[in-house]
Amino acid sequence: MEKSEKGNGVAPATRSPMALMGSSRNENQEVNTSMRTAETMLRLVPMALGVAALVVMLKNSQSNDFGSVSYSDLGAFRYLVHANGICAGYSLLSAIIAAVPRPSTMPRAWTFFLLDQILTYVILGAAAVSTEVLYLANKGDSAITWSAACGTFAGFCHKATIAVVITFVAVICYAVLSLVSSYRLFTKFDAPVNYPSKTIEATVFHG
Repeated sequence: MEKSEKGNGVAPATRSPMALMGSSRNENQEVNTSMRTAETMLRLVPMALGVAALVVMLKNSQSNDFGSVSYSDLGAFRYLVHANGICAGYSLLSAIIAAVPRPSTMPRAWTFFLLDQILTYVILGAAAVSTEVLYLANKGDSAITWSAACGTFAGFCHKATIAVVITFVAVICYAVLSLVSSYRLFTKFDAPVNYPSKTIEATVFHG
């Protein structure tokens, strides 16, 4: 014999609107937690890279029969050390702030966006200038009487190259962070100043 659910007095199970809202809220919280964890890790990576490049360059010096050379003798390499130190400190601080579960606000989003952009250009400039110095050290430039020094100080150039490569990897991380912060800002918030649109009225004179 077939018995219907209606005959048995069993109603089909339905979820209340409150239950649906609670489930959706939990899913959103899980997504936000995952995104926050990913952003925190992404901000910690350039910190490790910056510290690594910093340590390699700070220990970069060489002495031989032809003389001695150190990173502090070259302004570009000093800039690389300072830029990596600043970026590493910012990465640590921003990772701590990003790890704290706080609601996203416009000032916070703008602060992350602007600082990510600035630090990206700072570290990119340091890597670019150091690359130019390394090129001159390897190839030389007769026009400015700059001799190729890497043949004499090969170990110094090798460590400098490692530090520059690590810095460029950090540049890539900062570029990704800049994209993330800009996407979060411009998808959730409008521009801080909205200029009213102006229409230009043209008067047509009929002769």
